Amino acid sequence: MPQLPEDIIDRLTQMERRIQQLSTAVNNRPALNKVSGGGVEITDGGYLVVRPPGGGAAVFAVGAWSGDEYGMAIRRQTGSLAMSLHDGHGSSTALQPLRIFDNGGREVFADDVVSGGLARPWLPMLPPQDSTVTRWPQTTAAAYTTIAMSYNIVWQPRMRLLVHTKASSGGAGSVQVLVNGNPWGTAVTAGSNFDHSDLISDDFSSVWGTLLKVEIQALATAGTVYANPVLMYGRQS
Repeated sequence: MPQLPEDIIDRLTQMERRIQQLSTAVNNRPALNKVSGGGVEITDGGYLVVRPPGGGAAVFAVGAWSGDEYGMAIRRQTGSLAMSLHDGHGSSTALQPLRIFDNGGREVFADDVVSGGLARPWLPMLPPQDSTVTRWPQTTAAAYTTIAMSYNIVWQPRMRLLVHTKASSGGAGSVQVLVNGNPWGTAVTAGSNFDHSDLISDDFSSVWGTLLKVEIQALATAGTVYANPVLMYGRQS
């Protein structure tokens, strides 16, 4: 058998070692499931879909939709649609409403893509109030007396309340508001508007989803004091 030069044997040994190292590196490569120091971009008709282990409708889909439209949809693992952001007409310029659905497929929230604001739900609005002062809630009592009251479910941490107040000719007194039995805002002299916006409670988590009791109280030091609520709504922090 002819003798091979030592340098060739050494090179073959080194090549074998490197092949083993490469094989080990490939077999031990970590899963490509993390992006660090950059981002992932999907363009030109691409999309991302996440399906449950058993298959079926995607619980999350985003990217190319129909035609030139790009959109997004989120489904519950049972398959019912929970949220969507697409128009479905295949246009890249379509106004896409954001919709949220209950488990029965009923649209419970949507924005108005034409004029802005909410499309659903339809929110209640205060109807016109009686403009004849003598028919407003009223009292002649010398101590604070509840003359109007309402109950509402608490969904938002703040509230604004506007109350018009009046006193009869020669009358005088004041008007205050109670929220869950506690003074809310500062009492006003009859004839001034009570217009106050503040937190409903210092501990919102304790009142969220509960009944909120709002009382308008008045007292008269002379004559009759009147009060008429004309505006009330919840607000964010």
